[in-house]
Amino acid sequence: MRLALYQPDIAGNVGTIMRLCACFAVPLDIVMPCGFPFSDRQLKRAAMDYEGQADVTRHANAAEFFDSRAAAHSRIVLLTSRGTITLSDAALRADDTLLLGSESAGVPDDVHSRADLALRIPMAAGFRSLNIAVAAGIALHEALRQTGQTPS
Repeated sequence: MRLALYQPDIAGNVGTIMRLCACFAVPLDIVMPCGFPFSDRQLKRAAMDYEGQADVTRHANAAEFFDSRAAAHSRIVLLTSRGTITLSDAALRADDTLLLGSESAGVPDDVHSRADLALRIPMAAGFRSLNIAVAAGIALHEALRQTGQTPS
């Protein structure tokens, strides 16, 4: 299982997700560019002392990211408000990569169309999206639960 962020905008969210990945021993892929300097103070503050323990791979662009995941035979599972399947109804696999788009724009259509699966997290009527770090935590936990990979 891996988690991936497509061109994230907010340093604090990325730091929180780095901490999440470290705590669950899940690698994190970041598709560049980010909307902030990767050395940002807010990123470091949100990651706390977990930053050095997170397994983070930065990819120069979407093509490099998709090539790396294809070489690893990993499905790309996009979390999107346009998802046709709910997270709990999906059959997730241990080698999946969960991809979340940028906070301001999600992912472009070409990235959306390259995903193997498009999932949404169900929520109350009238709401369109969750904070990316919250969505990452919900999706990651469900994926780890389904695949029997939750830490003991």
